[in-house]
Amino acid sequence: MQKGTINVQSENIFPIIKKFLYSDTEIFLRELVSNAVDASQKLMTLSIAGEFKKELKDLKVEVILDAKKKTLTIRDHGIGMTQDEVNKYINEVAFSGAEEFLEQYKDKDPKSIIGHFGLGFYSSFMVSSKVQIKTLSHKKGSKAVQWESKGDPTFELKEIKKEHRGTDIILHIDKDSKEFLEENRISGILNKYCKFLPIDIEFGTKSESIDDPKGKKDKDGNIEKTSIEIPNIINNTQPAWIKKPVDLKTEDYKSFYNELYPFTEEPLFHIHLNVDYPFNLTGILYFPKLKNQIELQKNKIQLYSNQVFITDSVENIVPEFLTLLHGVIDSPDIPLNVSRSYLQSDSNVRKISNHITKKVADKLSGMFKKDRKDFENKWDDINVFIQYGILTDEKFHEKAKPFSLLKNAKDEYFTLEDYKEKVKAAQTDKNDKLVILYSHDKDEHHSLIASAHNKGYDVVIMDGPLASHYISKVEQDLGVSFARLDADTIDKIISKDENIPSKLSKEQEDSLKPIFEEIVEKEKYTIQVESLSESEKPVLITQSEFMRRMKEQQAAGGGGMNMMGVMPEMYNLVINTNHALISKLIESKGENQKVLAKQALDLALLSHGMLKGKDLSDFVERSFELI
Repeated sequence: MQKGTINVQSENIFPIIKKFLYSDTEIFLRELVSNAVDASQKLMTLSIAGEFKKELKDLKVEVILDAKKKTLTIRDHGIGMTQDEVNKYINEVAFSGAEEFLEQYKDKDPKSIIGHFGLGFYSSFMVSSKVQIKTLSHKKGSKAVQWESKGDPTFELKEIKKEHRGTDIILHIDKDSKEFLEENRISGILNKYCKFLPIDIEFGTKSESIDDPKGKKDKDGNIEKTSIEIPNIINNTQPAWIKKPVDLKTEDYKSFYNELYPFTEEPLFHIHLNVDYPFNLTGILYFPKLKNQIELQKNKIQLYSNQVFITDSVENIVPEFLTLLHGVIDSPDIPLNVSRSYLQSDSNVRKISNHITKKVADKLSGMFKKDRKDFENKWDDINVFIQYGILTDEKFHEKAKPFSLLKNAKDEYFTLEDYKEKVKAAQTDKNDKLVILYSHDKDEHHSLIASAHNKGYDVVIMDGPLASHYISKVEQDLGVSFARLDADTIDKIISKDENIPSKLSKEQEDSLKPIFEEIVEKEKYTIQVESLSESEKPVLITQSEFMRRMKEQQAAGGGGMNMMGVMPEMYNLVINTNHALISKLIESKGENQKVLAKQALDLALLSHGMLKGKDLSDFVERSFELI
């Protein structure tokens, strides 16, 4: 038996490892299973090269839980180690590597390294009071050895009897880590990190129903079913993303999506990534139906390195807008144990990020050119994604201009330039400014849209969480102005040279303000008396385009308005002097006049969904009385 001290400078290396990595202890299992898979693949490589001539047999990796003995074993049938190799790789390289790793990151935020490769074998001490290695090398004439350490710099190394080639890592789980003696906990970790490893991972057994071996039949003459226990293989060794696109059908892509995200709605379409120069990158990205829910869609892309799951937080690896996609990215060229700022400046990460952006833009462009009608049918589901990309990534913005669409209230679709040409003649005001009218809600603005159509104007629908930011971007691109239908009266939004005379005298007009000032909140409403067309409503509620848009941008984040504090709710109350109801109101006296004014005001508020609570109850009662 050999006893010794591990070749490290720091006597406290084990406590440091435990403390430093404490918040993410579960990664020990990912590291040990990955090492076992690596050992198995190395033996396959030697066999293919003719350097290992014996049978490979079953190369599966077994994870064995023994709650009674309080042990967790990771067993492989790979290359194994000789005594000299144990001394070299465990006593010298692994722990000196640990010390170097900790020294490198001692002044940095521990969370920046949690859950990354490089922790390797020694991560097992995060959950163990004792660790044993039993190993037999594939090399001819090798003798099996056992290495053992209790989590301090001393170890024992001795010869043992072991029939099968490969390595067993036996963890004696410590009292603070009892959760790792629970089957569900181990199963959850394996499903999270090892679901697509390239070697079979076996964990326990599962029941399978088969025909009775003796052919027993039930009363209907059908062969009875019986249940048997079979090995539980937890992983798919051939996930879709490692295959060539030519070998996959549409159904294969859908099936893989269901494997990644069970019980979710089918994606719209996918992009298969497959690059081997100047960097390695494989993966499949799916476009989900976003439904205007940006935050709910993030963190769905899974990052792998050689089929080992790393993280689903990829915001430093792909542009922000691409985090709305779902799917898998697999690349061994992405550094995994460095800070975020380093990731953002890493040349490989930048190349990978740019490549994915280009592939996504090319896919969308190709779809638009190939089948514009189908692209339009998908627009409602993907426009938030495209808007997000245009707002946050300049390269995507340039590529997306030709396939960015506007949808009008008649459900017609136009490219930005085509729409500009469509409305240029009708919607250019007297100052030669082209105004694009829009609504955030076709139902809420039904009467306003009808009024705009009656005047020969078109209206686009701009809804969704990014609408106000996106509108500002389009205004810059096209050199136009957008105005929501309730930003002002239509005649003022698109001002022509027409001058509509008022039916009221100056004295009558002046009398209107005091009437309405009595029934509105003066701090919230600015009263405007205007001569509009007779077909316009008697009372209208409008809100400054600038103020409302700034408020929306503030709510959505950004817009440069946060420094100003919360934007107040301010509206204009426009009284149309040419409407018959206003003439009747002028002629009325006393309580009748007040009732008419309140009813007209409440109808205007009701049409904007702004009449609520007691005011709405009072309006209903008053309406019954008037009837």
